[in-house]
Amino acid sequence: MLGPDQSQEATGRTVIAEAAVAKVAAMAARSVDGVHALGTGAARSIGAIRDVVGASDLAQGVRVEVGETQVAVDINMVAQYGKPLQQLANAVRAAVYAAVQDLVGLDVIEVNIEINDVHVGPVDAEKQAPRPRLSERLGVSRPAPAGQTTSAAAETAAEAATADVLSIHKGDQP
Repeated sequence: MLGPDQSQEATGRTVIAEAAVAKVAAMAARSVDGVHALGTGAARSIGAIRDVVGASDLAQGVRVEVGETQVAVDINMVAQYGKPLQQLANAVRAAVYAAVQDLVGLDVIEVNIEINDVHVGPVDAEKQAPRPRLSERLGVSRPAPAGQTTSAAAETAAEAATADVLSIHKGDQP
């Protein structure tokens, strides 16, 4: 009988599939701040369809070559705008090395990263200056007729300004 400090050498063979290693690598890559998505544009489109039917591919964008004791990993990814791309690639590489070596138990010989796009989030409406109304661009201001709302008054002013411009171009005076 073995004591609590003794271990027995296990016999048998363990095979770790490429799909399992790819999922570990993909999860590690996704955990890095600044990684928007994994995969190329076409793969992400197909992945969106898979998600709808409930067949997500967690290893999307990751390809691995598994040997008996070593593994090589290739990652295609989309970075979040604002993150320095070389630093992001190094952080992803370090996360993948650590996860595969710790969780899978294989030596990682290389992690190749291809950043194939940069995701730019929605542009804030507050940052864009609103386009001036036609009457403001033409420098014409007309008081709103009684009983009209502000938007109706603006439309009336714009129509009047347009009529004034057209009459000036025809040679008439307002």
